[in-house]
Amino acid sequence: MLMYLVEFSDQFSVFNVFRYLTFRTAGAIITALLVGFLFGPAIIRSLRARQGKGQPIREDGPQSHLLTKTGTPTMGGLMILTGLISATLLWANLSNPYVWIVLAVTVGFGLIGFYDDYLKVSRSSHRGFSGRLRLSIEAVIAGLACFAVAKLGETSFSTSVTFPFFKDTLLDLGWFFVPFGLFVIVGAGNAVNLTDGLDGLAIVPVMIASATFGVIAYLSGNEIFAEYLQIHYVPGTGELLVLCGAMVGSGLGFLWFNAPPAAIFMGDTGSLALGGMLGAISVATKHELVLAIVGGLFVLEAVSVIIQVASFKLTGRRVFRMAPIHHHFEHKGWTEPQVVIRFWIIAVVLALIGLATLKLR
Repeated sequence: MLMYLVEFSDQFSVFNVFRYLTFRTAGAIITALLVGFLFGPAIIRSLRARQGKGQPIREDGPQSHLLTKTGTPTMGGLMILTGLISATLLWANLSNPYVWIVLAVTVGFGLIGFYDDYLKVSRSSHRGFSGRLRLSIEAVIAGLACFAVAKLGETSFSTSVTFPFFKDTLLDLGWFFVPFGLFVIVGAGNAVNLTDGLDGLAIVPVMIASATFGVIAYLSGNEIFAEYLQIHYVPGTGELLVLCGAMVGSGLGFLWFNAPPAAIFMGDTGSLALGGMLGAISVATKHELVLAIVGGLFVLEAVSVIIQVASFKLTGRRVFRMAPIHHHFEHKGWTEPQVVIRFWIIAVVLALIGLATLKLR
């Protein structure tokens, strides 16, 4: 919205600053952070009053959770999305279609998560609505977004997959690009959802991944930098840096209240939305496979659940003491802060590896 002030830069030269992505990204970070600080306490009070017992805690989980987490409200994703959306609308170039595509996925997945959280709280059960129905709705939203990205692309590789560490290797999927991108977005949303199980565990890796993809979006959307790094230039994707900045700011605001002991949980409202957002940005910037590296922690969490379920159904035995894998380490004796901080370290290392793919080609 503030981008339109550039039109008055001839009369007021100070408005020229709104041309710069870096300035608007900084503004988005600060705005989203302030929204979290200012409205966070009121949102928490409102959710606590409406939810009563708060988020249902799994009885088969670590017993300490029944003592320390019972009564904590969920749907904290509302706080994150409020800051993210308001900051994006204020600071991003709203004529950029990529911004609207990613926002649509983020809000759409957030609404799915909100309904799932609502059912869990109202039924006092950790089970939401039908998994198949939820995945089907996610697939429709993601499929439409991928179709829009494919049609929007002005380059010859709009339906191609690029490979990290290789500068000229492309795989043109044709219209199979839509189901491929759909899988990436839905997979990312649910992988982050599975990671959200301990105080601060999901939000910090999401912020790290968002900052990383903000850099990737900025470089991919800049013809000079893209040519220098020999990565594929995707016009318009640089504007997604503002959205990633808004995510980092809103994440910091949320972490202030989600830090142990958490005053609020992210819930499916936040985890599905943020995972879907990361998936959509990776599809838009043609760095879907890099997301598997940067978001490797989320992949690990999802794979641990798949292995656990498959092993139990096929052999009747469990590979892990409990899945997702962060609970496995809790059962092995790691304290919650140990699990969270060590997983944060893994997220940082994976982000650095993901950034290295931009140069090592």
